[in-house]
Amino acid sequence: MGKQQQLIISVSREYGSGGHSIAQIIAEEFGLPLYDYNLLTHMAEGKHVNVDELKKYDELPRLRVFSKTVKGYTNSPALNLAMAQFDYIKKLANEGNSFVIVGRCAESVLKGNKALISIFILGDMKDKIANISKEKNLSHSKAENLIFKTNKKRKRYHNYFCETAWGDSRNYDISINSSRLGYERTAEFLIKYIKERTAGKKGH
Repeated sequence: MGKQQQLIISVSREYGSGGHSIAQIIAEEFGLPLYDYNLLTHMAEGKHVNVDELKKYDELPRLRVFSKTVKGYTNSPALNLAMAQFDYIKKLANEGNSFVIVGRCAESVLKGNKALISIFILGDMKDKIANISKEKNLSHSKAENLIFKTNKKRKRYHNYFCETAWGDSRNYDISINSSRLGYERTAEFLIKYIKERTAGKKGH
C-alpha cells in the first residue's frame, strides 16, 4: 500500500466571501486540518506565549512608522509574527504534512511546492454586505465599511510580503466568485476540481 499523497490547499479570500466557511467544508471533505487564526495557537504550543497578544498583529502589514530594523533585526511585532508564520507553514509543508490554510500568503510562501493547490475566493459586494451584516449584526453601511477596511488590510499585508498582487487571478490555480453558487456549492465545485487535480497522482 502506497504512501498517501501530500495535499496542501491554500485559500485566499475577500472578506465576506465565505472563504473560511468554504475552506472548512473542503478540509472536512479531505479529512485535513484547517489552519487560520488557530495557526497562532499551534505555533505557541509549549512556548509560553500569549496567543491573544499575537492575534493583534495577525495578517497586519509592517507599519514603518512604528518599527525600525537594526542589523537585520526588527522591533516590528507584525513583521516578526508574519515571518514566524511563514517559517511555520514552510516547516509543515517540508515535513510532508497535508492541510488547508486560509490566508497568510500561503500561495506565495509555498510557491513551487508540487502538493499545493491555490484558490482565491471573491464575491459580489451586495452579497458580502449581506453576509457580514448578518454574521456581525451590523447595519449595511457599517458592514460595507468593515469589508472595505478588512480587504484593504489584507491587500496591504499580502502586497507588502509578496511579489505578486493580492487577488490577481494569475497568482492562483483557480479564482471563483462564491456569489454565483453560494458557499456549499462553491465548496462542492472546488472539491471536484481538487479531486481532478490529484487524480492519477497517488503514491504507489
